[in-house]
Amino acid sequence: MKTIASFTINHDLLDAGMYTSRVDGDVVTYDVRMKKPNAGEYLEDSGLHTFEHLFATFARNSEYSDSVVYVGPMGCRTGFYFLVRDSISPEKAINIVYDAFCFIADFDGTIPGSERKECGNYVAHDLVAAKKYAKDMLPILRDWTVEKLVYPR
Repeated sequence: MKTIASFTINHDLLDAGMYTSRVDGDVVTYDVRMKKPNAGEYLEDSGLHTFEHLFATFARNSEYSDSVVYVGPMGCRTGFYFLVRDSISPEKAINIVYDAFCFIADFDGTIPGSERKECGNYVAHDLVAAKKYAKDMLPILRDWTVEKLVYPR
């Protein structure tokens, strides 16, 4: 079998940031890396779960919701994938992610989709952790540019 593209990236060179992972037709996959891979610190499951609910809710309620394809966590628990149609420019994608992280960092209230009838693991949420993850990334994302979207080699 062929090695999938994301496994060809040297994860030892990655730091927290946002990268263009791949382009498939009109869908662009962004790698929103929140933890340095293999460094021993990972996103905790309940905080990751809450972060997913908030990130997806924000993105799907933005003015670009029709162009948002998917928001979801990486299995390695070091970040998220953000998939959008190519009608969203890279600059705009960076802005949406930054704005989503601001939203999460400041969020108070009931976690969207966190009731039993809405979620397959409704007891596994941690808003405090999700907010911390967002706050930790804001200084990194604040000055992110299109030029920085390229994976390090």
